[in-house]
Amino acid sequence: MRLKVLLPTTVFVDEEVAKVVAEAENGSFCILPKHIDFVAALVPGILSFESDQGEEFLATDEGILVKCASQVVVSTRKAMRSRDLGMLKRTVREEFRSLDEREKKTRTILAKLEADFAKSVFEKM
Repeated sequence: MRLKVLLPTTVFVDEEVAKVVAEAENGSFCILPKHIDFVAALVPGILSFESDQGEEFLATDEGILVKCASQVVVSTRKAMRSRDLGMLKRTVREEFRSLDEREKKTRTILAKLEADFAKSVFEKM
């Protein structure tokens, strides 16, 4: 099977694989080469696949998986790749930490903008 993982700006993975394991809203599932065609809405989690180089893991955001003939295409906004689950866990944790910090800064800026807007509206009254 050919696995393609598409991010908004790039093709993140494009490899021949023997097996794909992913997680949808109703649980995990495995796709083998002769699996029936289908579409699944993925939840944030771990997608694993086996290729000639062994098993690899992707931490993915929510997305869509489409299995059609010998192609498996996954479209997601974010993904991180590793052969080591422990390393992947640390990487994801660091990424969430930096996202939290950026989110706090953004909320602070938005609160200041809202306060300035409200102040200017009340001054005109």
